[in-house]
Amino acid sequence: MSEIAPIDQLPGGLESGLEAVLMVADIPVSSGRLAEIFQVPAARVAEALEKLATEYDGKDRPRGFELRRVASGWRFYTRSDYADFVSSFVLDGQSARLSQAALETLAVIAYRQPVSRGRISAIRGVNVDSVVRTLLTRGLITEYPETGDGGATLYQTTEYFLERLGLGSLDELPALSPYLPGVADLESLDSATYDD
Repeated sequence: MSEIAPIDQLPGGLESGLEAVLMVADIPVSSGRLAEIFQVPAARVAEALEKLATEYDGKDRPRGFELRRVASGWRFYTRSDYADFVSSFVLDGQSARLSQAALETLAVIAYRQPVSRGRISAIRGVNVDSVVRTLLTRGLITEYPETGDGGATLYQTTEYFLERLGLGSLDELPALSPYLPGVADLESLDSATYDD
């Protein structure tokens, strides 16, 4: 006879325990880590998480929140349908947005990583030292474990970056090619410049 896990002796069992832990998690928690916490097999945790996610998407009344697998774990998120209301409540007069310069720098790092400050500056055409410090402080980027040419520090995005964008991996970043000008567009821009 197998031993009963301590979580199974509490009301609601594993599902309620998962809800309790994930409710206070500020980063996604992996199935493996949750299995350690509750002292149950990882397969059982994975099954319970999928069951909860489906339950929150219920046909009778979907909840205002959802349980999502993102980055390398699971976390509760408010449902995107209510984003305007949640933003109004959370921000309430304060701005938590990144500046245009920070967003541009973050995009360069996301698409070109690992990338050095010098390369980012060359792409953007401006000094990015303070912006890179801001992104490091906010936890959106981190130093790459290896150095680049000439010993330059390289930067990459973090799991927190993926989490904030609701992505499972960098492979889910949108393709840039639809937003880039074609050869014909570049030629028309060149001719317009010379005509002026």
